[in-house]
Amino acid sequence: MRLPNALSIYAPENRRLLLSLAAVLVLVIALIDWWTEPYISLGFLYLFPIMIASGFLSRTEIVGVAILCAFLQEKFSNLPPADAIPRLVLSSAGFVGTGLLIFELLRNRRIVLQHLQEVESQIQLRREAEEQVRALVDSSPAAIITVDSEGTIILANEAAQRLLIASGQQLSGNNIQTYLPALLAALQSSRPQGFRTSLQCRGKRSDGEVFLAGVWFSTYPTLSGNRLAAIIVDLSEDLRNREDLSLDYLLKNTRILMSAVSHEIRNLCGAALVVHKNLARVNVLQDNADFDALGTVIQGLEKLSSLELSDASVPARSATELTSVLDELRVLIESAYHEANIELNWMVDDSIPLVWADRYGLMQVFLNLAKNSRRAMKDQEAKRLTISTSAEDGAVVVRFEDTGTGIANPETLFRPFQRDAQATGLGLYVSRALVKSLGGDLLFEPRDRGCCFAVVLQTVGNSQGLANA
Repeated sequence: MRLPNALSIYAPENRRLLLSLAAVLVLVIALIDWWTEPYISLGFLYLFPIMIASGFLSRTEIVGVAILCAFLQEKFSNLPPADAIPRLVLSSAGFVGTGLLIFELLRNRRIVLQHLQEVESQIQLRREAEEQVRALVDSSPAAIITVDSEGTIILANEAAQRLLIASGQQLSGNNIQTYLPALLAALQSSRPQGFRTSLQCRGKRSDGEVFLAGVWFSTYPTLSGNRLAAIIVDLSEDLRNREDLSLDYLLKNTRILMSAVSHEIRNLCGAALVVHKNLARVNVLQDNADFDALGTVIQGLEKLSSLELSDASVPARSATELTSVLDELRVLIESAYHEANIELNWMVDDSIPLVWADRYGLMQVFLNLAKNSRRAMKDQEAKRLTISTSAEDGAVVVRFEDTGTGIANPETLFRPFQRDAQATGLGLYVSRALVKSLGGDLLFEPRDRGCCFAVVLQTVGNSQGLANA
């Protein structure tokens, strides 16, 4: 909306023309007043050029023009000369007042117009921002809703319609308790400063189907009470995938652990068989049924303990972008390392080729190595972990090098159930088995200080690594 430009004649582009017109009017009025001096005084007509010129002159210039017009009026007046000075003062005051009044009116008008333009510009910007936000909300793949203080849904985008309610029905106007009761509880228990948080809760669709909802929401005060804005996503598929993946790796790691136990039992059985064969030479024990039965038990236990990793335990390999896995690792460990005052040096080459790996299994190996390094540096003055990558002979090597206590007996590193291990002593054993099942290897590289583990992964272009896997 724009105000009518009733005084557009005072536009800046008309300045020269109107000032010239005002000067001509002053001259014409002076000539006419001089010609009619014996009959009548026309000095009041000077108001018109003053009104015209006041739109373009400063206050000082207006005062000067007004005094000039008052002098001309008195010069060509036939009034008694004795009262000339009072008349000159009064006419000057009138002309000056008229000019300054027009000046102030026009100045205020310009201020109002300028303010109006600013308001219109702000309204236009606000309208564009609202349109952008509306387009963002409508096109968002995540469900977005707003809820009033009573729990009634005020606004819902199309994604929210698809997520919570059957097609052909409107979500707006329904109560949020029907779909996400946790949000209503958060809204009713909102603190004065409001909530800004996220949660996972049970969601329910209009047809009764239950799903796991991930919700990011905030509450904010309005004149009609607290309101809530929320972004909702369905995490059911992610939950199923995560649980399926966890089950797969639980079974695979269990097989690896059982293999480690079987390996140790097989070693004991081998020693027991050697002793049994030696004792078989004793004449007293020959043809002894119990002794023969003991040998049979030992042989059976040895066969039972011969379980090894089969092909079924090998995870599905795929071409994996190692840099993205390391980026996720950085997100997972950087906060904990920062709290422990450990310096993290990342020397990752973004141009390294794709590798054959299983993303989830590889992440478990990296996390185990990072955890071991953090524990080894707990009591050290210099705490630094360097994670680097390099391409070497058709493989990519990821090194974890720390400034920890080092390894006293590196020859026993990858043996299961180590006597001096802080936990079960299976971390490095399982990690190495995982990497080997992917066609790579986990190696220990001696250092003068601290220790370094190298994860060797075959590149996608290296078929030999897959053949050996």
